[in-house]
Amino acid sequence: MTNLKKLGLSALAGSLVAVTAQAGEMAVTGSANVTYKTGKATNGLTGKTFGSDKDVAFTGSGELDNGWTFVVSTTTTDALTVSSSYTSLTMGSLGTISTGTHTGGASYKYDEEVPQAYEQTSDGQQNTANLVGNQMDSGSLTYYSPVFDVMGASISFDAEYSPQADDSGAGDGGTKSYSETYGKGYGLGVTLKYDALSIGAYGNERENTLPVVAGTDSARDAFEGVWYAKYSYGNVSVGVSQSYMDEGRTGAAEALTATKVARTAAGIFESTSISAAFNVNENLSISYTTTDDEYDAQDNATTAVEDVEKKTKAIQVAYSMGAMSIKGYSMETKNPGYDTDAATLSVTEIALGLAF
Repeated sequence: MTNLKKLGLSALAGSLVAVTAQAGEMAVTGSANVTYKTGKATNGLTGKTFGSDKDVAFTGSGELDNGWTFVVSTTTTDALTVSSSYTSLTMGSLGTISTGTHTGGASYKYDEEVPQAYEQTSDGQQNTANLVGNQMDSGSLTYYSPVFDVMGASISFDAEYSPQADDSGAGDGGTKSYSETYGKGYGLGVTLKYDALSIGAYGNERENTLPVVAGTDSARDAFEGVWYAKYSYGNVSVGVSQSYMDEGRTGAAEALTATKVARTAAGIFESTSISAAFNVNENLSISYTTTDDEYDAQDNATTAVEDVEKKTKAIQVAYSMGAMSIKGYSMETKNPGYDTDAATLSVTEIALGLAF
């Protein structure tokens, strides 16, 4: 009996050693930001506030016997709620598959992808370019291809699928709440890089499952897409990005003086961003961006509602000192909310960031 016990203990110890040798690694990283932000409209009303937030990411990684690797990551906010989480498996030269909650899916590599020193212009006033593809953010399966070399250029693509594309997720073994509005969603993105030039395009289609009823999602499926091009020459980078959002909605066109909400208002939303950034040195950079975001009522009647263009201009600066950075922007938006009666909005933000 004693020998059997010794044999069992030896086998257990051997298995523990094997598990330990193959165990992955866990890393904890994070950042803290303190901001001072003001928002002023031409009617003289001004809001001012100090804000702070801290994000902590727990990331585990490991390697399988066949050389494949995996990453498991969860990011929490100040309130210890999950900001985003994902699990990915890299299959060597076969590419990577990933799934999670609020992961950004494939679209995060393409939306508002122009050179900027600090924030995207949607931080000052929400624009549709930032919304493209975010309905595939949670509960989707995403594939990222390896990079292929073709005649001196590098090409990669991303594909995603969601059985219910409504931006909601589910826990282990759980299911989403049934949606009578949204069905399956598919997305595809392609990136081409050649020397200092980068070009990318992404599009997705989502099923609208309600019947055709004025003012609601119709049986016509939704389509969202975006493309960009960036070029760098020395310390200067320039870029352009255009997006398109047609949610397949029917109904009366929105009034010029009404606030329009993407995915709710009937009509089509299109945007164009042009940006230039200059790296003064390895620590200091500045950028200037303009974004024209248009609501197209798709109204051909003799009393047709005119299109409304929302214009945003932003100048930004960023300075880094190791783990600390100081960043800021000043943005001005005309016709915020696609409302011709809305006061011009001016937003200024200064941020102190610490990374660990």
